[in-house]
Amino acid sequence: METLTYKEEGVKALSTYLSKGECVNGEELKDNRRAAESLEKGCMQYGCRHYRRRCRIRAPCCSEIFDCRHCHNEAKNNINVDQKLRHDIPRHQVKQVICSLCGTEQEVQQVCINCGVCMGKYFCDVCKLFDDDVSKQQYHCNGCGICRIGGRGNFFHCYKCGCCYSVFLKNSHPCVEGAMHHDCPVCFEFLFESLSDITVLPCGHTIHTNCFKEMQEHAQYACPLCSKSVCDMSKVWEKFDMEIAATTMPEQYQNKLVWILCNDCGKTSQVPFHLVAQKCVYCRSYNTRQIRG
Repeated sequence: METLTYKEEGVKALSTYLSKGECVNGEELKDNRRAAESLEKGCMQYGCRHYRRRCRIRAPCCSEIFDCRHCHNEAKNNINVDQKLRHDIPRHQVKQVICSLCGTEQEVQQVCINCGVCMGKYFCDVCKLFDDDVSKQQYHCNGCGICRIGGRGNFFHCYKCGCCYSVFLKNSHPCVEGAMHHDCPVCFEFLFESLSDITVLPCGHTIHTNCFKEMQEHAQYACPLCSKSVCDMSKVWEKFDMEIAATTMPEQYQNKLVWILCNDCGKTSQVPFHLVAQKCVYCRSYNTRQIRG
């Protein structure tokens, strides 16, 4: 289903002229102006910290009224709420909205049936989403089943990964089935519906951008899920080479061999044991772990 976009009913009449160059009927022009003014009334003046919108929703799960689904989920999953009563709103099941200007409760629709105000310049009938801030470039992704931001032309849906990625990754990202259908490995927030920016690691796994930056600040350069290096570590491996060359092993360990598994290339090899680190003989990475010996 195509996402419904904001339509200013009657605005077209303001610039409509007859073939002879005559303006439209004066009374009709006034009616069109009034309709346009009603649609625009209160734009960007209502809403919550999540959305600028001119309506509230009645949650189908608990029948309470909230500014948006995020406000509901924050309130109903609060630590002060009995754990047995905590829950998220089933967003697609929202059926009733309340106009913020006139207070009329009605079925989900873009324009208020009472005062004629547009309750959200962006409106998705599937997700029951209203938003006056269209600078987000919202669009509905049929593959994800939810609305995304950033502009439809800037993203594509990968059906194997099950999520939307930047078009710059279309031919280069490694596919990981259900790549975003899991919790962030650092903060444990569910990534698929997260409002925070997400980074795709070279291995194909996903993580919050801020969580990834925090990892790097703490000198953590391996994916928390598969342990592969998340950036070019060649300069670091050169320092390991120098440190190992400068560190003489005790005599009893000089001929000791161990088996290692490389986290980067996935291969196993038998190498000389060293207290500093063991180097993969295939990809020259020190991102390894001892498995035998």
